Amino acid sequence: MAITLYDLCGRDERLRFSPYCWRVRMALAHKGLEYTTVPWRFLDKEALAFADYDKVPVLTDGDTVVTDSFEIMRYLDKAYPANPVLGEGVSYQRVHFFKLYIDRSVTPALFRTVALDLLAAIHPDDRSYFRETREARFGMRLEDVNNPEQGRVQLKKLLAPVRDQLRSSPFLDGETPSGADYLLFGSMMWAYTVSLEPLVDANDPVDEWFKRMLEVHEAVAGKAITIRDL
Repeated sequence: MAITLYDLCGRDERLRFSPYCWRVRMALAHKGLEYTTVPWRFLDKEALAFADYDKVPVLTDGDTVVTDSFEIMRYLDKAYPANPVLGEGVSYQRVHFFKLYIDRSVTPALFRTVALDLLAAIHPDDRSYFRETREARFGMRLEDVNNPEQGRVQLKKLLAPVRDQLRSSPFLDGETPSGADYLLFGSMMWAYTVSLEPLVDANDPVDEWFKRMLEVHEAVAGKAITIRDL
């Protein structure tokens, strides 16, 4: 069946920066599945009406429609069981916990690091919406949220267990990347795509891991358009 991914784009249609869409893109690459993407912007709600959803990622696989990045990853494991991404049972519970850690802790620290760069990367027609919704979420202006130095300090502390894990294996899931790697990488790729701000220290185990992640699966992420190319 034909797989289609509705994928967030920025001021240039080729700029794809959603952390949640990157999770799915890496999972699809992990499984060797071919797919097409449909660029989507924040205010294009009508385009997702068929999914009864108002944000991306949305994945269609033939007549099947799946929303939410983690649910899409789980769907891919069930529909295409070769090369599992999340696993089942205890493995699934552990990677779900890691997802919550990324969503609740790591992603907010990254947002503080690149908030204004992210705003600039968004299509001009979407910026007012993005500012309004994010400022309501944080309870302050984006200019006050944005603090790259504080974001990096916070991120360094949060990534301490990740750093320790990467000292004993090239990827979080061992010798090859899988679900935990894609969850963290999605958020790191989000920030890397829209900003030139350094996220971690050079030669940090997390920095070395990120470089490896850019090259896996025929460099699907490494070949992506970022603000460096625009």
